[in-house]
Amino acid sequence: MAVASSGKRLSIYVGESDTWQGHLLYMRILETLRKAGLAGATVTRGLAGFGAHSRIRSSNIEVLSTDLPIIITVIESPENIQKALSLVSPMVREGLITLEDVAIIKYTHRYLNPLPADLPISQIMTREVTAVAPDTPVVQVMELLLGKGFKVVPVLDGERRVVGIITEGDLLKKAGMPVRLSVSQRLGPEDLREILSEISREKTAGAIMTSPVVIAHENEALAHVVHRLLERGLKRMPVVNDQGRIVGMISRLDVLRAVAGSNQRQPEQSPLPHRGQTIGDCMVTVVPTVHIHEDLADVLEKMLGAALKRVVVVDEQERPAGVITEGDLVARVSPAERPRILQMLGSRIVRTARGQITARELMSEKALSAPPHMTVTEAISLLLREGRKQIIVVDDQGRIVGMVDRQMLMAACMGG
Repeated sequence: MAVASSGKRLSIYVGESDTWQGHLLYMRILETLRKAGLAGATVTRGLAGFGAHSRIRSSNIEVLSTDLPIIITVIESPENIQKALSLVSPMVREGLITLEDVAIIKYTHRYLNPLPADLPISQIMTREVTAVAPDTPVVQVMELLLGKGFKVVPVLDGERRVVGIITEGDLLKKAGMPVRLSVSQRLGPEDLREILSEISREKTAGAIMTSPVVIAHENEALAHVVHRLLERGLKRMPVVNDQGRIVGMISRLDVLRAVAGSNQRQPEQSPLPHRGQTIGDCMVTVVPTVHIHEDLADVLEKMLGAALKRVVVVDEQERPAGVITEGDLVARVSPAERPRILQMLGSRIVRTARGQITARELMSEKALSAPPHMTVTEAISLLLREGRKQIIVVDDQGRIVGMVDRQMLMAACMGG
């Protein structure tokens, strides 16, 4: 059974001949809603009715009226409905507007938004950025990356110019853990906590950051930025203005949100960490899954609704078959094999019909799985050995019970 989400139904009642700035009102309202990025709107023409003037109007040929009632219906999230109301309410000079609570059981669409190649990235980037200074103690960086679930932390100088960037990978590598874990399977949580505490006491953000940083300009065209993300294998880039100061971040996730028509712009964050000795203790139990035969639109919908921005592909027995990451979808949105980047995000990015591109074709790697009783230390060793970033946690029958990634595992090591 589908789980309902709360929404609002906006109904706008106007006359068929009502106008706005010399054009039919209902068409102007429809166009205004479309440009505002709402999911959809429906115009219904009444067969008969009467309004404030008490004149009955009918489509009957004998009493044909040119001013039949028109109803424009919009079902959306409460936030988007408020946005719609602020735009269209001033346009309705004579009519009726109603608002009702509704339960949205399911919303799907088979076609994804074409994005113009010359769209400035300032229109889709995430503007809220949490940053640190070069002299910030690493313990504070760890608090952001491992304690609060941030995916990346830019390092800024006194003029808010980007001088470096830090990910959980920088913490992992700069701590020397890849070498120590690869040669020893006997390190325990106490050993890992000691390593993390040592770097937090001795080093600053400037010592562990990656520099120089690949950046984007706020007026740069989307096509060029996506090409750079793919070409360099990056997940995200800082965005700067004409003065070189940071104004936002552009990520694969921002591109996917735009393709899906999502208005969300919250910063990327992982689920808050859970302390524990085993992966069963610190895993997340809500894992987005798709069947191997589901298509790109289904995969994108699942990924954008999940805390972990990757989707597990399951077979007919509901066992994990593979993983689809943000990078897999962005590569499909903007295929690298096309010779000209300006064609990649041009007239059509993705127009999928059911069965045309399946999850089986989208997944880039086999699923790496382990039982819940695997220790955190063993799990980190497994990820490093296999060059992976996440482990799917399965029960004795091979069914999915959770998922962990390296950020969550490192955070678990910080626990007392």
